[in-house]
Amino acid sequence: MTLLRLLTAAAASLIGLLTGVPAQAANDFPTVARVLYVHECMRDHPGPHFEMVNKCACALDKLSDQISFDEYETLSTEANATTIGGERGAYLRENEGVQTAVRRYRKLQTEVKKACFVIR
Repeated sequence: MTLLRLLTAAAASLIGLLTGVPAQAANDFPTVARVLYVHECMRDHPGPHFEMVNKCACALDKLSDQISFDEYETLSTEANATTIGGERGAYLRENEGVQTAVRRYRKLQTEVKKACFVIR
């Protein structure tokens, strides 16, 4: 094992010990999902580039502390799907379970974005 790999493994173990959360569980969002989230956030909240990269990344970090990637994927898909027009969208808009999940997701989004000063 190379020194770099050994140090990386030791750092991951230390993070798990200090936070009580295994390092992998603390960051279970795939890189592509993280990039897409930050890009979408920056598109929806224009501002100075470097500042918004950091604020939007902060929001995703806080979101990933509260829900797993699988839960995020489900909630964000349901929230986006409720905007579909016509009968297909009506099924989701009229489904109370979906609406409860969408309200929860939007509340989480508002909380993490406020915490990171994306929105005031």
